[in-house]
Amino acid sequence: MKFRIAAVAATSLALAACGSADDASTEAEADTVEVAADEAMATVEEEPVADPEAAVEPVETTPSAAEAASVEAAGDSAAATAEAAMDAMGEDPPE
Repeated sequence: MKFRIAAVAATSLALAACGSADDASTEAEADTVEVAADEAMATVEEEPVADPEAAVEPVETTPSAAEAASVEAAGDSAAATAEAAMDAMGEDPPE
């Protein structure tokens, strides 16, 4: 198992080293989305205004008993799945 992890890590590092030879100090040019957005907004002269109807105060809600039970069941299911995966890999779960 440890050999597989080491092999995958070595392969990942080898592939990462095969990247381009561009100089990292050169500045990135915004020639895709930003240029098109700037051109589209060039003719806009109006300033944005705040919409008082859009400002809604957050409403505090408490989960119902059914929602809390559903969340608890999902957590238990996730823990059981993780434990089964660890058993399948032949490792003991961390304590």
